[in-house]
Amino acid sequence: MNAQFKKGVLELIVLESVRVRDMYGYELVEEVSKVVDVNEGTIYPLLKRMTNEHYFETYLRESTEGPPRKYYHITAAGILYRDNLEKEWNEFSQKVCSFLEEQKRGAK
Repeated sequence: MNAQFKKGVLELIVLESVRVRDMYGYELVEEVSKVVDVNEGTIYPLLKRMTNEHYFETYLRESTEGPPRKYYHITAAGILYRDNLEKEWNEFSQKVCSFLEEQKRGAK
């Protein structure tokens, strides 16, 4: 997938994943990877920035498989931001798809 396309939609996918349920970092990497290919080096800086911007709150939960895990919980500000990103994404993708369809019709 084009890196710029991925970069543009990554925040929306992360926000939506955490909106559905609280997740820890590696769990988010696995969830987001179902849609776009990402690694921990991409997700963790994004989570840190979005937490600093108050879109997420974090808390620790004990794990049976090692040290406690840091979970991410979406805030009210995060939900508003996610909703706005979804609206923008839908408008953008609709415009691009419409443009491409018009170009195909015009090329015939």
